[in-house]
Amino acid sequence: MKKQILSMGLVVMVMLLSVGRLSAQESKVVAPGAELKKLEGEYSFTEGPTADEEGNVYFTDQPNDRIMKWNAADGTVIEWMKPAGRANGLMLTPEGNLLAAADEKNQLWSISTNKTVTVLVENVGDKLLNGPNDVWKTAKGHLYFSDPLFARDYWKRDPAMQQPGQYVYLIAAGSKEPKAILMDLKQPNGLIESADGKMLYVADMGE
Repeated sequence: MKKQILSMGLVVMVMLLSVGRLSAQESKVVAPGAELKKLEGEYSFTEGPTADEEGNVYFTDQPNDRIMKWNAADGTVIEWMKPAGRANGLMLTPEGNLLAAADEKNQLWSISTNKTVTVLVENVGDKLLNGPNDVWKTAKGHLYFSDPLFARDYWKRDPAMQQPGQYVYLIAAGSKEPKAILMDLKQPNGLIESADGKMLYVADMGE
């Protein structure tokens, strides 16, 4: 299948990732009469909102190394997981697993409903990843993730570039091996798929 891939500005992608990721199949962005409300609690830097079938929203408070959960039924927010691998971007799969770009040790995680962590990717070509930032899994089981370099003061590794470049990778359905598919972006960040599954949108912070 021919894949069409577009890079977009960060401002537009922030809106798409914050809203579209919650309900990628919906045609309306905001329900009629909906009111904007601040969630309870204080956070240092929030990222990666993703919702389950009941409308509960998971998101990261990345500097505080935790994953939060907003309950759609009563509007409460709980600390769902801490520590959380300095998780950044998240995505819930239909199976109920939470995919996480775990930046602390430059890994891609799958977190089960009972919070068991499975490391899906931790290196490519026998080298560490730069620092996974976002992740997207398609309905057909293909998995994409971005791997830019944002040097962190909590890393114990060399903060320099680990891979030949800052790429977007694909792990095809049935495979475990990441393959770089976008190698000409400066600093790929947020990912999201179109509702019809024909496009992958990529925010390129470097541009």
